[in-house]
Amino acid sequence: QLQFTESGGASVQPGESLTLSCAASGSLNFFASAWFRQAPGKERREGVASISSSGRSIDYADSVKGRFTISRDNGRNTMYLQMNNLRPEDTGVYTCAAGRLPSRDSTDYDHWGQGTQVTVSS
Repeated sequence: QLQFTESGGASVQPGESLTLSCAASGSLNFFASAWFRQAPGKERREGVASISSSGRSIDYADSVKGRFTISRDNGRNTMYLQMNNLRPEDTGVYTCAAGRLPSRDSTDYDHWGQGTQVTVSS
């Protein structure tokens, strides 16, 4: 079972940027990866972005396209989420995940981080 160490969550103002990092305890080379978020008061996680094991296939939720960038460094067993032009509706707990299929469906992922809080407020 992979363990993850997430970092980068913070409280920021609208329009600002953050980069989230997620370092795995083992190799991510053969895993697809994704970032999910859970907004306050919402029961379900939203798949924000996913990336294939090679990094060649990437998908974003419509709400973050053009503002967020997912990436990975397999040599460092780490995935990233660069978030620009943050909005209040981006507030939530962001969690990284690894699984066999590159998708934004949480049921495709077996390994989960503990989550990091992002708050966007003026």
